[in-house]
Amino acid sequence: MVAARTEISLVDGANGRLVYRGYVIADLAEDMSFEEVAHLLWYGRLPTRAELDALTLELAGSRTLTTSAMTALAAMPKDADPMDVLRSVVSVQGVEHRLEKPTIPLAIHATASFPTILAAYHRIQQGLEPVKTRADLAHAANYLYTLNGKESPPELVRALNTYLVLLADHGMNASTFTARVIASTDSDLVSCLVGAIGALKGPAHGGAPSAVIDQLDQIGTADNAERWLRDARRRKVKFMGFGHRVYRVYDPRARILKAMCERMNPKFYALASKVEEIALQILHEEHPERPQSTNVEFYSAGVLQAIGLPKQYFTPTFAVSRAAGWTAHVLEQVANNRIIRPQSEYIGPEPRKPVPLAERG
Repeated sequence: MVAARTEISLVDGANGRLVYRGYVIADLAEDMSFEEVAHLLWYGRLPTRAELDALTLELAGSRTLTTSAMTALAAMPKDADPMDVLRSVVSVQGVEHRLEKPTIPLAIHATASFPTILAAYHRIQQGLEPVKTRADLAHAANYLYTLNGKESPPELVRALNTYLVLLADHGMNASTFTARVIASTDSDLVSCLVGAIGALKGPAHGGAPSAVIDQLDQIGTADNAERWLRDARRRKVKFMGFGHRVYRVYDPRARILKAMCERMNPKFYALASKVEEIALQILHEEHPERPQSTNVEFYSAGVLQAIGLPKQYFTPTFAVSRAAGWTAHVLEQVANNRIIRPQSEYIGPEPRKPVPLAERG
């Protein structure tokens, strides 16, 4: 069932293509900045130099959290799930905009705040003071700077930027659909984002990269991979990082991340590539009629680990990227709005008369 018509992105599952507004992801991933891709998603075109400079400046100027948001952040338990923190503080950060119709400036304001929230909370967890954002650093570089309190090497910044570009949008996935449903009710942008974060928090959608790390930790060595994987299947354990509801061939994002992982995290790659080989063989043996391949989460775990992110920040960093896509979809929804009201199929009992209370056994 088609839930919406969109110009934003195409997920071509049969041919393994992801397209942002007419541009194939492989042509954007390693050459474009996150800011350029955000401009493409929001405005429908790649920016000129002047437009890029203006957007970069506006994003940098929107990173500061409100006093209320900082108060909420400080009140969070230090052992909270960062996704719960992000969901809660995004809501507080956007209270002042709650009655406004979604606009690109509001999208920029929200997208800019995500890294600030996560980096500040990470510092608080460590007993450190949050680091003030720097307007001279781009989106990816500033995120790492505020996380670590120092500038990261250029290769790590480039890797995070590529990750953010790859994950910025992906068609009508669960979290994007959630955001569009909320937008269709004429609600505000922040409510749409809070709903999207809640959907992404679910491990069936956004939690797989950290689960890939856990899976590889349990396997331990390449020599142990086949024994562990076959035993896992006997116990009906799902392989993390494999299969996709749309792609019937190799996820194009996974292909790019795999090459990055091999360069950046060879130890992870040595085990992961062996696990990938055996896992795909087992899945094919079980269901030769059902094409299954490696998805974006599998090698993104190795890339994010190499960048230095703690695994509990993998899914929140996914949200840092996807904020651009979520807000683009909200803007598209409100531009030609009609409430999304899908049909459900009733499978309950036929109509019947209620039994009086005194006669119920």
